[in-house]
Amino acid sequence: MKDNEQHYRKLENMMRSAPFMQLTGVDVKIKKGEAEITLPVKKDFFHAAGAMHGALYFLALDNAAFFAVNSLVEDVFVLTTSFTTYITRPVSEGVVRAVGNVVHQNRTQFIADAVIYDSKNNQIARGNGVFVRSKILLSDKIGYL
Repeated sequence: MKDNEQHYRKLENMMRSAPFMQLTGVDVKIKKGEAEITLPVKKDFFHAAGAMHGALYFLALDNAAFFAVNSLVEDVFVLTTSFTTYITRPVSEGVVRAVGNVVHQNRTQFIADAVIYDSKNNQIARGNGVFVRSKILLSDKIGYL
């Protein structure tokens, strides 16, 4: 396995090992500069009007963008410094898929976009964020195995 492929698999393991992620049933697939998050829509995630709460939209969008960025950073954990979310339609069934891509990087920051699609491939949300390198080493202590 190529070194960067090993890095992607370790990042996937890191996300899957986080307790909150285990509660949601979210999954991830990472490539260079790109990540795809899948999230089952569960009634436990609904707001009072019977559709998935915006917090879960943010979860999928931020993680797709975050892991797209961290795919390019092999030594430390990156941090989200800002993230803007646009929810364009409700969803109440199926599995949503968020695709994140790095669109810009310079010496100090990364910018990534993400889009969520429902089970019928309709766009239901989008977002973008700014990310920076942290001082937290990627290690087994944070599930990077």
